[in-house]
Amino acid sequence: QVQLVESGGGLVQAGGSLRLSCAASGGTFSNYAMGWFRQAPGKEREFVAATSYSGGKTAYADSVKGRFTISRDNAKNTLYLQMINLKPEDTAVYFCAAGQWASRWTRADYWGQGTQVTVSS
Repeated sequence: QVQLVESGGGLVQAGGSLRLSCAASGGTFSNYAMGWFRQAPGKEREFVAATSYSGGKTAYADSVKGRFTISRDNAKNTLYLQMINLKPEDTAVYFCAAGQWASRWTRADYWGQGTQVTVSS
């Protein structure tokens, strides 16, 4: 059983930056692809970014390409999401997930509880 705990969310003005972290425990971190998802009020959860087991491959939603960077530190069992040039439409609860990768992100096996990101205009 893998436990995931997100941190780093908060309130930021449009154009600002935040870095989210996701600390994993209870499993072998490098055995899982890792991803970030987000859910805005009244909307479905959506894919944001994912990284393969070693971090050598990444994937992004079109809406965040060029602004968000996903990375992982397998020695620290931690996943990151660096977000720059934030926009009000990035406001959401951000979740990290541990899952599987086969040429791309395929499924989530475990979810964190989420961290709120609010971008003011």
